[in-house]
Amino acid sequence: IAFNKNMYEFNYYLDKYLLLPVVSGYEFILPQFAQDGVSNFFNNVGEVKTLINSVLQAKGKKSLRVLGRFLINSTLGIGGLLDPAKDCWGSQKGNEDFGQTLGVWGTGPGPCLVLPFSGPLTVSDGIGTLVDSLLNPLSYFIPFIWDRLGMRLGEIINDRALNYDLFQGFEESVIDMYSSVRHGYLQRRERLIKE
Repeated sequence: IAFNKNMYEFNYYLDKYLLLPVVSGYEFILPQFAQDGVSNFFNNVGEVKTLINSVLQAKGKKSLRVLGRFLINSTLGIGGLLDPAKDCWGSQKGNEDFGQTLGVWGTGPGPCLVLPFSGPLTVSDGIGTLVDSLLNPLSYFIPFIWDRLGMRLGEIINDRALNYDLFQGFEESVIDMYSSVRHGYLQRRERLIKE
C-alpha cells in the first residue's frame, strides 16, 4: 500500500506541475472543435479493440453496433475526425477492453497497483492494457516506438484538456484522494465487467 500511495503522489504532482501547464498551452493553441476532432479520431481507432473484445465477451448486439459505428465514422466521419454515428444516430462509443474480457471469463482482478505515469490498475487490467495495445491498428501503421509514444502522449494531453473541468475541485471535496480514486476505479471496473 505504501508503494501505491507513493506512486499516486508521484503521478499527482506530475499531473499538477507538468501535465496541467502543457494542457493549458494546448487549450490556448488548439480550439475546442479541433480537440473534439482529435478525440473522435482516437475513439474511432479504439472501436477496433472494442469490437474484438465485444465479440470475445459474446455481446452480439453490441458487437454489431460497434462495427456499425466504426464503419459510419470511418467513412462519413472523414476517418473518424467527426462522429456522425453519435450525432445523427445516437450511437455512443463502446468501452469494452481485454481487462473486462478477462473478468467476464472469470479471471479475478488481482491486487491493485499504481504505476508511474498511470492510474490504478489491477493485474488483469494491466494484462488487458498490453493486449489492447496489440489490437490498436495504429501500432501496425506507425511501427516506430517513438512515434507511437508521441501519439499516445498527444492523446493523453487532448483527453486531459477535454476533461479539465471534471477534475477541478475534486481534490477539495475528498479527505483521502488516493483511497477515493482507488475505490472509484475498482467499483467502476466491477460495474463494467457485470454489464
